[in-house]
Amino acid sequence: MRARGAHITDIIILVVAADDGVMKQTVESIQHAKDAQVPVVLAINKCDKAEADPERVKKELLAYDVVCEDYGGDIQAVHVSALTGDNLMALVEATIALAEMLELKADPTGPVEGTVIESFTDKGRGPVTTAIIQRGTLRKGSILVAGKSWAKVRLMFDENDKAINEACPSMPVGIIGWRDLPSAGDEILEVESEPRAREVVHWRKYEQEQEKNKEDLELIEEKRKEHQEAHRKAREKYGTLPWKERSFIKYKIKKQQQPLKPKEKAGGDSNVLPIIIKGDVDGSVEAILNIMDTYDASHECELELVHFGVGDISENDVNLAETFHGVIYGFNVNAGNVIQQSAAKKGVKIKLHKIIYRLIEDLQEELSSRLPCIVEEHTIGEASILATFSITEGKKKVPVAGCRVQKGQLEKQKKFKLIRNGHVIWKGSLISLKHHKDDISVIKTGMDCGLSLDEEKIEFKVGDDIVCYEEKEVLAKTSWDPGF
Repeated sequence: MRARGAHITDIIILVVAADDGVMKQTVESIQHAKDAQVPVVLAINKCDKAEADPERVKKELLAYDVVCEDYGGDIQAVHVSALTGDNLMALVEATIALAEMLELKADPTGPVEGTVIESFTDKGRGPVTTAIIQRGTLRKGSILVAGKSWAKVRLMFDENDKAINEACPSMPVGIIGWRDLPSAGDEILEVESEPRAREVVHWRKYEQEQEKNKEDLELIEEKRKEHQEAHRKAREKYGTLPWKERSFIKYKIKKQQQPLKPKEKAGGDSNVLPIIIKGDVDGSVEAILNIMDTYDASHECELELVHFGVGDISENDVNLAETFHGVIYGFNVNAGNVIQQSAAKKGVKIKLHKIIYRLIEDLQEELSSRLPCIVEEHTIGEASILATFSITEGKKKVPVAGCRVQKGQLEKQKKFKLIRNGHVIWKGSLISLKHHKDDISVIKTGMDCGLSLDEEKIEFKVGDDIVCYEEKEVLAKTSWDPGF
């Protein structure tokens, strides 16, 4: 979103907090400004705060080649406070002065050209875009094309939501009248008539379809070559074998590749999370999808994007989620009472968020809940073997270890392991735990005891360690790190 804004605008106002200084997002914005080769005006905000230090901000920016006029550079720095309104007019004057120096001009005549900044669906007004006009003058009734959508402008409004009749270059404007919702960043062009607009949109859709078909053909060809190669290797492998052995090997391979039974399929689907994303505007959905593109934990749980779109959650979204056993995530959108009741009845989760980070954290938790629990061992006590001997029970000899508890306590009902030279050589349960001649269930630190294992073939050695532990299931966490 920042990159798109940097390429659209002619002057960038870089806002840095006087108390926080240069942050990660500041560095990112500076890089976008450099990539777009757009001049910068520095606005140091929050200068009304006691801990504000504008000079520190200027010094920190030197490391990123942002040199203010105070330090011999050409970047204007204005100390402002958005809270109190201090020096905001000075910021406006600095921006106008830079625009005059750069001789920034636009042609208000000719066909309209512009860029879609954001797009969303309004209940009462339908598809709406906010745009910047870069050439020409936009008026009611103009025919526009953007991406694979077109519009006959029915209504326009300014940044204060007031209706306007025309929009000149550099004006931000809301446009109503789109047949479909264009994407943020799409170029807006004016055409002479509706038939021409339909023709352009039809051609663009056709081109996209042809490109997709080309990609599909390349993928099919690649798969065909893989199958041919696998078939050739298989023929070479079986070529020298008698027909009976060849048939038997093929039968075994076919048996391994048999489709899963319905119950097995249901169990396997737990490692797939189908999701539906709905956002208030196109840019929000784009940002969420970009974060999802960083998902790299498919080996743990597959993340399947079933559908995404702009606007409130609808009955179709709920039906789609029910079909795929998925979860609906909404960002800055609503789900009416009727929709929520329908979702509850169908067992569909709807999760609404106002902050993208919280939505992604929720998604991480949902992914983690699909993972099998991790079994962790918690040590209860440790004992050292000081002597070994055997006792006769009936006709068999049972090895016994004479131990002293060094840490914690040993509990007969818990699990035990035998460690020799740092390696675990046995895990299991005790068949007896005695203190002198008495059978006991618990023995504490410093006490001596005799114990025997549930496996007779294990031989004790002086110096071995006996560890008493219990196993607890702990919820696993996805390894996916979205980067914040």
